[in-house]
Amino acid sequence: MVFSSALFLFVFFPIFLVVYYSIPQKFKNQFLLFSSLSFFTWGAPLFVFVVIASLLIDFFIVQKLNQQPNQQKKRIYLYASIFLNVGLLAYFKYANFFVENINALVSAWGAGGIVGWTDIALPIGISFFTFKKLSYTIDVYRNTHAPFDSITNYSLFILLFPELVAGPIVRYNEIADQIIDRKDQETIDNKLTGLYRFIIGLSKKVLIANVLGAEADKIFDSSFQLINTTDAWIGIVAYTFQIYFDFSGYSDMAIGIAKMLGFTFPENFNSPYTSQSITEFWQRWHITLGRWMRDYLYIPLGGNRVKSKSRLYFNLVFVFFLSGLWHGASWTFIVWGCYHGFFLIIERMFLNKFYSKIGKLPSIIITFFIVMIGWVFFRAEDMTDAMLYINKLFVIDLHPTDHIYLIDFYVLLGIAILFSFMNVFIVQQKIEKSIYFNLYNNKKTLIVGVICYTLLILSASAMVSASFNPFIYYRF
Repeated sequence: MVFSSALFLFVFFPIFLVVYYSIPQKFKNQFLLFSSLSFFTWGAPLFVFVVIASLLIDFFIVQKLNQQPNQQKKRIYLYASIFLNVGLLAYFKYANFFVENINALVSAWGAGGIVGWTDIALPIGISFFTFKKLSYTIDVYRNTHAPFDSITNYSLFILLFPELVAGPIVRYNEIADQIIDRKDQETIDNKLTGLYRFIIGLSKKVLIANVLGAEADKIFDSSFQLINTTDAWIGIVAYTFQIYFDFSGYSDMAIGIAKMLGFTFPENFNSPYTSQSITEFWQRWHITLGRWMRDYLYIPLGGNRVKSKSRLYFNLVFVFFLSGLWHGASWTFIVWGCYHGFFLIIERMFLNKFYSKIGKLPSIIITFFIVMIGWVFFRAEDMTDAMLYINKLFVIDLHPTDHIYLIDFYVLLGIAILFSFMNVFIVQQKIEKSIYFNLYNNKKTLIVGVICYTLLILSASAMVSASFNPFIYYRF
């Protein structure tokens, strides 16, 4: 179940809100946990038992960790928790990939033995809740925050349905106190701004990302020998804006729902395509993932405080290698991660000096171009397809093709470009602050309410009438 499905929008969410707002405050966490568990079970009915078992084990491991008198004993429980969570992620997400590559190597060497294997299904959201569980363990180990006394609260932190499937990745120390008590945040203003943000996110997903994604899929699902250079560029441009409006739209919906319930989730996107470097891009794109990788992996490796540049460059590439692998068990994701790591290195070597000389707008254009080419690896099924597609982008081939692009595609692509680059001007920041964060008076409520009501009707109509409604990050 995803937020942009009719089942969620017309059945699950309305019923949930009616009950949640009707019951006494002391029962809200229990009902929210029950609803989150039901939400997860709908998408992964068998895996839910594995999740519950791992929650129980992890809760008591961290309780023991917190009770230990010295660091050495604490580390034993820390490593036990890390082993449990990383082990589950490795088994469910990467076992198939590992066996496939072993078999490919065996076949390439001409050996007769092939490893027998039954493919393992990938549970929804496993990458996201694994990172949440690790943040709980590490934050307690570092004494950043005390552990939960109640397993109900711990389970709610892990399974909270607004961010269960695709984030944003909310760390333990950011939300622990809100899970225990948030009644002061369940205000009319928060419910209103949360609802508006949910609707805006839904509109970004359904009205823009889906339309662009339909055209991108037609091109990427074609034989790359049959498309021409124009098709290739249209396909990757459409995908570039599809993935942004798809994922940022989902993040907006998650943040909006959370706000309606009294939670404050961290922001996950900040106009990433206006970045003037890849370093800045990762400060604006999937912000919660970037901060997680920085605080729990990059800094413990030494971060920037290392004695040699070679170690610094290793840290960058290693972190982004893992970031690519986290996104998916495929060489295309690994190459995509290392591709970004490579540009982070050359920015530190000389590219940042070049950017400072050419100015803001040229730097944005170059960075956007680098990011867009990187999305080819992210979208392609394998490395062969990725290299064929990149070849189509740069080898001029204008032979006629059967691809026809409707006017609504061009209009929505133009709207996507406009909203993606508005942050170059201050106006977008003012609009977002006004809608998402500032208090509402009667006039503002009426104006924004009419706009959001219209967007909701359009989005609901599109959902009901369209058969194409993917969600890119659902599989991660």
